[in-house]
Amino acid sequence: MKNYVLFDTSVREALKPFTFTRPVSEIRCGIVTITEKWNRWLHTTCSFKTADYLQVKYSLQQTDDNVYINSSVFPTAEIVAAVEALPENSVLQAENVWIAARAANLEHEDDVAQLTTVPFSGTCKCLERIWHIFQFNPDEINADFELVTAGRVSQKLNETNRVLCPENVFVEEGAKVNFAIINASEGKVYIGKDAEIWENAVIRAPFAMNEHAIVKMSAKIYEGTTIGPFSKVGGEVQNSVIMGYSNKGHDGYLGNAVLGEWCNLGADTNNSNLKNDYSEIKIWNYAVGKFERSGLQFCGLMMGDHSKSAINTMFNTATVVGVCATIYGAGFPRNFVPSFTRGGSQGMEEYRLDKACETAARVYARRHKEFNKVEADILTKIFEETRQNRLF
Repeated sequence: MKNYVLFDTSVREALKPFTFTRPVSEIRCGIVTITEKWNRWLHTTCSFKTADYLQVKYSLQQTDDNVYINSSVFPTAEIVAAVEALPENSVLQAENVWIAARAANLEHEDDVAQLTTVPFSGTCKCLERIWHIFQFNPDEINADFELVTAGRVSQKLNETNRVLCPENVFVEEGAKVNFAIINASEGKVYIGKDAEIWENAVIRAPFAMNEHAIVKMSAKIYEGTTIGPFSKVGGEVQNSVIMGYSNKGHDGYLGNAVLGEWCNLGADTNNSNLKNDYSEIKIWNYAVGKFERSGLQFCGLMMGDHSKSAINTMFNTATVVGVCATIYGAGFPRNFVPSFTRGGSQGMEEYRLDKACETAARVYARRHKEFNKVEADILTKIFEETRQNRLF
């Protein structure tokens, strides 16, 4: 029986800060993560080949017959069929990326060059830059909707709600939605198990919220937005992905943005997503250690896990915030905020590792989860790896 492994390639570097704390396939884009997409398509549970310091949390299982899947590739029916039919000692190769390799062992991605090439001529979409997360999100919500809801029956919304195209809305068991306005004429709307949409919230599809997520009163949620599990969202949000366990609970604008897990945006935090001169946006790329041209006109906040902003924080266009950063004070902070820093436009200082871990432990406890040694070791590794970014 074939064993499936999600394999992190060198693209992992360009997907930081989000891949500091997770394998590439654990990024949420659409309703579910890339891992969950592959698990559902293949009717199995994939393991992970990722950075050594993440491997304790995200385990690797190998047999004599392994299929290593490029973890940045989004599965489709055509791709999955080709992966399942892949012969032994061969690699499924699209025009510019390898999709999957079937081999007894694959230690490094360069090893695929030793395998027999099986060409793939269909469409292959890969997550290669952090802005792809929100850029691909509307289409992925619609695709995941079909994957997650196939053959199932939605719960009914009550008569207090106003819904356009209710056939495009799926409501899981235990969800509570009252006095909301939902426009599903331009895409799918998914409301997860035990999620809540409070009074006067206005939502435009495509939109997804996962289990125990909350959309607060009078929130304005525009197309292409995903709210991960156990997250709370208020104010105005457009084409953004909140991965999970993070809060934007108050007024303020978040657009063309991605928040990792365990983040919190203070009241009236806003991000800009368009430069005043409408010019092309440049954004920090960890892989090359500098800003790169994105080809984008719209890009907002990219915030890694465990980072926070104080009330009235302002983020400039395409600001990248690392892991365990705390931003506060008047004015705009720089548009690259290193991991384990605290401060704002007036200057930054190092945020002590022990203090960051203490905060994380308190935040985990609020969600009835344990911040254990595995989690602490991951943050310790990130602290050491990012030390050069904090040479102010």
